[in-house]
Amino acid sequence: MVRTRKDPSATAAIADAAFDETGVKRELTGAHWRWLAGVALAFSTYQLFIAAFSPLSSLVTRSLHVGFLLALAFLIHPVSARADRRRIAAPDAVLAALAFALALYHWVFEAELIQRSGDPSLADLAVGTVVVLLVFEGARRVLGPALPIICAAFLAYGLFGQWLPSTFAHRGYGVDQIVGALFLGTEGIYGIPTLVSATYIFLFILFGSFLEHAGMIGLFNNLSLGLVGHTRGGPAKVAVISSALMGTISGSGVANVLTTGQFTIPLMKRFGYRPVFAGAVEATSSMGGQLMPPVMGAVAFIMAETLNVPYVEIVKAAVIPATLYFGTAFWMVHLEAGRAGLTGLPKSECPDPWQAIKDRWYLLFPLAVLVFMLFSGFTPMFAGIVGLALTAVLILGVGIAAGFGSMAFRFVFWVVLGLVTASFFEYGIGPIVVMLAALVAANFVVKGGRETLAVMRSSLVDGARQAVPVGVACAIVGVIIGVLTLTGAASSFAGFILEIGARSLFLSLVLTMLVCLVLGMGIPTIPNYIITSAIAAPALLKLGVPLLVSHMFVFYFGIMADLTPPVALAAFAAASIARASPMQIGWKATHIAIAGFVIPYMAVYDPALMLQGGGALAVAYIVFKAVVAVGLWGAAAIGFLLGPLHVVERIVAFAAAALLVAALPLTDELGFAACAAFIAWHVVRHRRRRAAA
Repeated sequence: MVRTRKDPSATAAIADAAFDETGVKRELTGAHWRWLAGVALAFSTYQLFIAAFSPLSSLVTRSLHVGFLLALAFLIHPVSARADRRRIAAPDAVLAALAFALALYHWVFEAELIQRSGDPSLADLAVGTVVVLLVFEGARRVLGPALPIICAAFLAYGLFGQWLPSTFAHRGYGVDQIVGALFLGTEGIYGIPTLVSATYIFLFILFGSFLEHAGMIGLFNNLSLGLVGHTRGGPAKVAVISSALMGTISGSGVANVLTTGQFTIPLMKRFGYRPVFAGAVEATSSMGGQLMPPVMGAVAFIMAETLNVPYVEIVKAAVIPATLYFGTAFWMVHLEAGRAGLTGLPKSECPDPWQAIKDRWYLLFPLAVLVFMLFSGFTPMFAGIVGLALTAVLILGVGIAAGFGSMAFRFVFWVVLGLVTASFFEYGIGPIVVMLAALVAANFVVKGGRETLAVMRSSLVDGARQAVPVGVACAIVGVIIGVLTLTGAASSFAGFILEIGARSLFLSLVLTMLVCLVLGMGIPTIPNYIITSAIAAPALLKLGVPLLVSHMFVFYFGIMADLTPPVALAAFAAASIARASPMQIGWKATHIAIAGFVIPYMAVYDPALMLQGGGALAVAYIVFKAVVAVGLWGAAAIGFLLGPLHVVERIVAFAAAALLVAALPLTDELGFAACAAFIAWHVVRHRRRRAAA
């Protein structure tokens, strides 16, 4: 039987009690919860219908998507922390209804809006102004004040920028032009980020929600615990591996902390890790989940649309950096365990990983089909629909099989599922939909079937709720994109980077990294990427950095921003579980991930690290060099390898790693020579120390 949560919002409530990355949330019960669940269920149903049949034009689809997002934002989040969280206030219900009603404007007046394109009426401007204000208020409630303030600054620049000094001034634009750009076209709040949110992102968030409710988190935890739990520093390694696995289905690093961290952080503390280090390991590992294909924190879909390249190319470019990132975290906790003398769990307390797979292998089936389809040329939309439908079929089918209790029935079910899955290559998703409908009907009569249907309903509701912060962020960032497109202001910052890059590409990269880290102080990864890619990535391209590498560079450091104090969302989430200082966790997480900071720089100087040019030998060489550099950097940062390192050894290790990162004549040769000398020196010292002991 598929295990379900006793309360659809139970996990969220546990997390909300201590930390919430998306503002203050209501804790609803009774009729108020049913109203919220009804809207969320309608949202998920609408998105699935759009994904399967695409009956509406693109702009109407985006408008209704934003309408649902704002309606849920006002129902889930009260106006302030002091408001009553146990009920939906009447003004918020009115705002939710107004937001959805205005979202119908593009649908109802679609023909008229096309006819008067470029000459908006007074009604167009009035509705557009109200919608923009609602987007700002929804974003303030969901994401906090930081991102709306940044977007308001750009909006003010669009309205009043003509009075700035000549270096920054534009020619001046009227309110009608600003509102028209933000509301009536596809360059503002209904731009590419919103399009991607309304198509790919929602499907993959829903896909992750279904897998979570079906028990995928438990499978990941048991698998990682069985593989490495008994090794040196096993509990921390479990955190790294389970977070990496969770990253394949989760689009949020902070959500990753609040799910896997509930298990891994107490486990690490129990076996001797300091609370700060336990929280930092989980924060570092969870944020790296956004680098992990196929979901990649939903940024991969936006990047693919922005660059107009196949999604699979984004995934290929991310595979090696993601592996190196988690290899870095794994190596750092291994060294820390050696330095602190921490052991693993007793073998008897670790589950059998192969038994865990045997018990729930069917949960891996939709994920495997999804990855296969993405790498076989299918669109992410179609792959997401098939993966989601298969997950739903499996949840319903396993529930029926458990309730029926017949081996023969189970055998027939798996055979039919295999045939239906194979048939979609020729007949599309139709056979899966037919099987899904039959299973839903069967679950109304089979023993335990209604509990399985409750899992389906909770998955749809939670998926819609999880999509709110991502979708609202995509909508409000459209304000920045719209203003930049209208005024051409991005060229000013790009020119500044180009001016620095003419003297030093390295300084341009450092400046871009700092912009990403500063913007990340309070805004999520997706808007951080959208802003910096619009401003900095074109400049890096002109400096000779390949287009995909430049976008991956800003994406990577947008993720790292959630680890770096003073505003480190992942650290705050981990602190709520570890019961330790979020600032200390943030600094320790930065320390653990320090070796990972060099990976994007290595990719810029040698794009083969992201499979951009070069043959197999070039890729193998840069990967080997990166592994050696990360190994040396980790030893220098922790101060331990085979044994403790003294100051001079750490300096030599750091210098050797730095030489391998640099891309200057003879630096690789000097780096490898210094590495060999350091290892030989350390091995001799370690043997002498052991002999003396």
